[in-house]
Amino acid sequence: MSLPDELSSHKIQFYVTTSYACGYIEGRASQSLVATPHHLISQKHFDDLIKKGFRRSGKFTYKPYCELCHACIPIRINVKNFMRSKNFKRVIKNHQHLQASLLPLSFHEDHFRLYLEYQKNRHEKVSANDEDVNQYSEFLLQSNIDSRLIQFQDQGDLKIVSFVDIVKNGISAVYTFFDTSDKSVSYGTYSILWLINWCIEKKLDYVYLGYWIQESKKMNYKTHFKPFELFINNEWRSFNSEHDTIQLLNNIR
Repeated sequence: MSLPDELSSHKIQFYVTTSYACGYIEGRASQSLVATPHHLISQKHFDDLIKKGFRRSGKFTYKPYCELCHACIPIRINVKNFMRSKNFKRVIKNHQHLQASLLPLSFHEDHFRLYLEYQKNRHEKVSANDEDVNQYSEFLLQSNIDSRLIQFQDQGDLKIVSFVDIVKNGISAVYTFFDTSDKSVSYGTYSILWLINWCIEKKLDYVYLGYWIQESKKMNYKTHFKPFELFINNEWRSFNSEHDTIQLLNNIR
């Protein structure tokens, strides 16, 4: 894999983790390629790495690097070409009353309570790690780069919390959780639409959405934002539908 030349001059190295259970496809093992040491990953380093399919979790910058599986594909939205469907316009209209506040990374008790409820309702159970404030802080509140949290409230009631990284050419959605008690709302979709609009206002080009996995229903929503770009064979390619993507992947694998 090609890497920016400047990384080597700053003693940045990469290692492959040992195998661990895949969190997206049952029965598969995963490995990650991690940039190290994490304290030397500067904003400029991360600006380069995210363009090559890496992302951040806490202080760690990584990308999937599985020997026998290539299901995780980096995905981003070019906001200049983004098409607002009738459904997206309706979602924006129905949620525009939410009050968004941009905050530095910091612990908030109501954020943590919402996070636990989200894990319980969306992932069916809450593990011991999920309930650990330190684990939560390491996952979402530690960063070496320009990271923020955005909270969305409805008349003072917390509804959505999004964690994002701001990079040279865009915004990376790190993690989002929201109130799942009202099935008539579309908080997850709205949070991405809000980021797209914010990206346009900041005159940035892309919203990075992490990884798309064809076999994971949890990841299918990412290709609803069209056109989208996927990082395939070390280059970003634009697609207008998931069908076109699957056809290409079948041809090159």
